[in-house]
Amino acid sequence: MTSINDKATTLLQLHQPGNPVILPTVWDAWSANLAAEGGFAALTVGSHPVADSIGKPDNEGMSFEELLTRVAQITAAVDVPVSVDIESGYGQTPERLIAGLIEVGAVGLNIEDTVHSEGGRLREAQEHADFVGGLRRAADAAGVHIVVNARTDLFIKQVGDESDRVERAIARLKLAAEAGADSLYPVGFHSDEVYQRLTSELPLPVNAIADPVRGEKASYASLGVGRVSFGPLLQAALAVRANQLLARWI
Repeated sequence: MTSINDKATTLLQLHQPGNPVILPTVWDAWSANLAAEGGFAALTVGSHPVADSIGKPDNEGMSFEELLTRVAQITAAVDVPVSVDIESGYGQTPERLIAGLIEVGAVGLNIEDTVHSEGGRLREAQEHADFVGGLRRAADAAGVHIVVNARTDLFIKQVGDESDRVERAIARLKLAAEAGADSLYPVGFHSDEVYQRLTSELPLPVNAIADPVRGEKASYASLGVGRVSFGPLLQAALAVRANQLLARWI
């Protein structure tokens, strides 16, 4: 697979509700090779794991350029589609974000609505949709269908009253879908009932975060999820195992 457009098309087609694409969350060439050699068809680069791997804090403690440096190493190491968590955009324009990703061979992105550079405020629903729309227009202008995964932090930040949080998340993500997103990410661990609402009421494949140790693909498939990623949990699980191995030598 040599064409960036081929990789973008493949990544988009892998999003199938009820048969979710599993995107192991990687952070360097080693972890990317580990997942690709394990047979996974695509990968996602997690901002938190990358930041940890270079000694920087999460929540945009590293720069966009530092992230791109690591992504370039990953895409050079593997020949599968790679998506990238760009947090809330690192204060960059949609045009710069898309150009940077294409330059390093990435074909997808995850964009969240928490603005870290502005005290961690949550973008307004239409504001976030407008940013998603800007990313879509920039990708269209560049001639590559970058797969846009629009994320909301309503659940993990516990914004507003719990009684209508699901409804507000659905409304927020529907705006992102209308603006040009390809998948929708209501990040957080949810009950089966909530997942069923999300997957039945949202118009695009839903991304679920999973614990790679305790989760099972079949359970997410049965809930209609279209995409599964691990956030920082794969790196954390490997750290636990590494500590067990190292403890034998202390």
